[in-house]
Amino acid sequence: MSEIALASINSFAPSVAQRPVSPSEEQIFVLTTGQLASIVSAAIQEATEPILQEIQDLRARQERDYERFAGDICDHGQRLRKLEKIEPQPLQQDRGDILRALLAANDGKMLRSQARKKMHLSESRFSEVLATMGDYIEVRPYHLNKNQKVLVLK
Repeated sequence: MSEIALASINSFAPSVAQRPVSPSEEQIFVLTTGQLASIVSAAIQEATEPILQEIQDLRARQERDYERFAGDICDHGQRLRKLEKIEPQPLQQDRGDILRALLAANDGKMLRSQARKKMHLSESRFSEVLATMGDYIEVRPYHLNKNQKVLVLK
């Protein structure tokens, strides 16, 4: 940068007195405010251009990264939804068919506790079967006793 300043200073000297100024020589120059301002602004401009270009490059890279991350988040969300979907196991599917047949034999309605006892299932196993049968069976409170639940075919 000092070389640029020296070259600029040399360009202001009269053509007769122009000779290269070395940094070791001590010379005194008289500059007007406008001349000094133009030298300083030229030096600043030359120094800031690479910085501005780097800032623009970083902003462009940041935009690309945001777009990529948004796509990755969307993909991960789809994968999670696929993993969260409960697919009935073959034995659960068979038990589900049995439960639907049991409900159909009882006019499409039956108390939850009676259905569980007829199928000889524990509470947890019966809950798993019901969880996979959400598309076919609806669980409602019994109108005579709200503590009991009624299974209804949809």
